[in-house]
Amino acid sequence: MTYSTDLRARTVKYVEEGHSVKEASAVFGVSIRIIWTWIRRKKEGRLPPKKRKCSPRKIMNELLIEYIESNPDAYLREIADHFGVTLQAIFYACKRLKITLKKRPRSIKKEPKKSEKSI
Repeated sequence: MTYSTDLRARTVKYVEEGHSVKEASAVFGVSIRIIWTWIRRKKEGRLPPKKRKCSPRKIMNELLIEYIESNPDAYLREIADHFGVTLQAIFYACKRLKITLKKRPRSIKKEPKKSEKSI
């Protein structure tokens, strides 16, 4: 979790007003090391946190859904071989799309509930 830009700016401004980094740490509840980092970043002109880069997905969601609908009995390894990725990639893609691949045996039938004993 990152600290807000507002907290970063207020902390750096507090130090620039003449207070020590140790005092700022106690007032704002952040570590001394991070305050020094924020001061350095402000001098460089990049105080806000960096945006995280999301890597492109190897598996197209539509293609995966289409493949699973056409092959409902396929195992993860078969799907992974088809798309040329790892088992974990298929597992997390299915989890992200809320697709379950649980195989339910067809031979098991629900037994009717037995009624209470007759007297």
